[in-house]
Amino acid sequence: MERAKKIEFVADMKERLERSEGTFLVDYQGLNVEAMTKLRRELREAEAEFFVVKNRLLKRAADGTATALLEDYMVGPSALTLAYKDVAASAKALVGFAKDHEQLKIKAGQIAGKLLDPEAIKKLAELPSKDVLLAQALGALQAVPGSFVRVLNAVLVSLLNVLKAIENQKEE
Repeated sequence: MERAKKIEFVADMKERLERSEGTFLVDYQGLNVEAMTKLRRELREAEAEFFVVKNRLLKRAADGTATALLEDYMVGPSALTLAYKDVAASAKALVGFAKDHEQLKIKAGQIAGKLLDPEAIKKLAELPSKDVLLAQALGALQAVPGSFVRVLNAVLVSLLNVLKAIENQKEE
């Protein structure tokens, strides 16, 4: 690659790294073209990108970004996954693919400047998606006022029952 193209590539990659919410570094050695295409397709559905990048160029692009945390893992054949929206969905796609293809090995990742080891990435993959978590939180928030209204209603119903019982008692 010519020097000018390398400079352009590093600038483009730096911009992508700054836009991403999380990055994962994997060892892809041994995967064939068909498997790589399948992985890219799965990651694209999770709104993520998959790049095979030279470590030297990746280190330069990562300088000054949260991805710089992964510098110690940028050894040997490396590919980078950039998660732009739902980081958990990207982790799910990688972990699921790694189960089916033993050649793919997850080295490390980072989310919001926090370094993740392969075990933490597997736990992240077990989480529900962002939309499901938001729906669960909304359900919990809606349940509290509903429960409060039912409690107040029960108090009023009990009071009315007591008054009705007193009324019946005085009639007798």
